[in-house]
Amino acid sequence: MANQNILSEIRDNVLYVTINREHKLNALNKDTLTELAEAIELAANNDEVRGVLLTGAGEKAFVAGADISEFSNYSIEEGEELARAGHKNVFDAIESCPKPVIAAINGFALGGGLELAMACHIRIASDNAKLGLPEVSLGLIPGYGGTQRLTQLVGKGKAIEMITTADMITAAQAEKIGLVNYTVPQAELIAKAEEILNKIKLRAPLAVASAIKSINASLQYDVDGFETEIKEFGKCFDTLDFKEGTTAFLEKRKPVFIGK
Repeated sequence: MANQNILSEIRDNVLYVTINREHKLNALNKDTLTELAEAIELAANNDEVRGVLLTGAGEKAFVAGADISEFSNYSIEEGEELARAGHKNVFDAIESCPKPVIAAINGFALGGGLELAMACHIRIASDNAKLGLPEVSLGLIPGYGGTQRLTQLVGKGKAIEMITTADMITAAQAEKIGLVNYTVPQAELIAKAEEILNKIKLRAPLAVASAIKSINASLQYDVDGFETEIKEFGKCFDTLDFKEGTTAFLEKRKPVFIGK
């Protein structure tokens, strides 16, 4: 069945995913999260896909938050399950995706929208973007990893300030504190994301996946990141891409990687 809430297509080995609820400022409802989960699973398992570019429809919003109308009457148990399912199926799945996922943040990235962007591996913001986690103004806290990923990205003090004040910050401020990698004019947003992906596409896909896995391990309390790196480093030696990369280096030519 065709997606109703996102647009997705593969072009030049990149899976373009656009959250397509512009009339709702691309707010995340259950169906949208389900479709996002399917898109990320496709990216992870499709050899044609070398990277993902995730954005929102229109110029006003990347994702302005979660669709509050869906959970305003939830119980404790329902609230926990909402967060747990979102973590597993979407946000953690994006972070663990072996293909790099770049968020192109056009306009508002608030609440679940900023959490979605933070789950991505790289973030680029248009200069009109506004970012924040306003959940405490609704009597909630971020439930899709926001308290954890924001702290990892900007540090404890700034994370507590942003979350407890519920204030929005500008794209320029977000870049200054390390929340986004780059701030660019809106007209250049997608091109900047494509520029980075085009560089990554020239590298060995299995090595890129190993790098993502090892970097993620550095932030997992129950995993030895150094041991993960050692094992992933060793695995690279059993790939055709390693043979190609070293041979090309010695022959002073550009490598051609096949992801095997």
